[in-house]
Amino acid sequence: MGIIDILIHQGKQYIPDLSKPVLPEIYRGLPHLSTKACGEGCNACVDICPTDAIVHTQGISLDLGKCVFCGECQSECPEQKIKFTNDYKIATNDRKRLVIAEGMTEGVKLDPDKVRAEIKQFFGGSLKLRQVSAGGDNADENELNACSNVNFDMGRYGIDWVASPRHADGMVISGPITEHMAEPVQICYDAIPFPKIIILAGTNAISGGIFEGTKSLNRSFLDKYPIDLYVPGYPPHPLTFINGVLAMIRK
Repeated sequence: MGIIDILIHQGKQYIPDLSKPVLPEIYRGLPHLSTKACGEGCNACVDICPTDAIVHTQGISLDLGKCVFCGECQSECPEQKIKFTNDYKIATNDRKRLVIAEGMTEGVKLDPDKVRAEIKQFFGGSLKLRQVSAGGDNADENELNACSNVNFDMGRYGIDWVASPRHADGMVISGPITEHMAEPVQICYDAIPFPKIIILAGTNAISGGIFEGTKSLNRSFLDKYPIDLYVPGYPPHPLTFINGVLAMIRK
């Protein structure tokens, strides 16, 4: 089959504007938590959550940094308080903004005041990233790799993966950071020249996910340095990652 035949058969595979695609309704992105009252004593969503991402005190709140987007809370809630939307723009540089409260209508956004001046000064037109799988299960890593494929092609915005941290402007950590990967993560960070960016991609990297609290993890690295971008998801969608990075580096 010739190139023209393939193009006619498959159509255009690339996405012209990565800020505009609409994902299918089945995709689980930003959750909406209604203000509808829970049944008396009901904690169905809290009890079924595998990562304690849902808290029920004065109302329901859901932490996207812990959520594995399994959708069980939505199915289990008798009052249908929780509904996952197809909004994939959920990356932020403020960890607190990943906590979704009842009645919240605004999406998850970056805090412009927390974006370091040197990020937009030096990386607005070109950003080279070194990805480190710190005990990941290859799900997050596959989606990050997809950011460079023909559909998403983040390279058109000057964002590329590099093989060496010495050629990188920042690092993208996926996985919960196991004990055996704690030192390699530090070595990678030390090899990146200043100013350097740290991005956490996926629930496991942000909070430890289902592995949180286990003895096999060593997440002390995250206590030493500020995090420039949190990209939630289990795994994060390429559109979530790319739009989050673009929001961070664009002037």
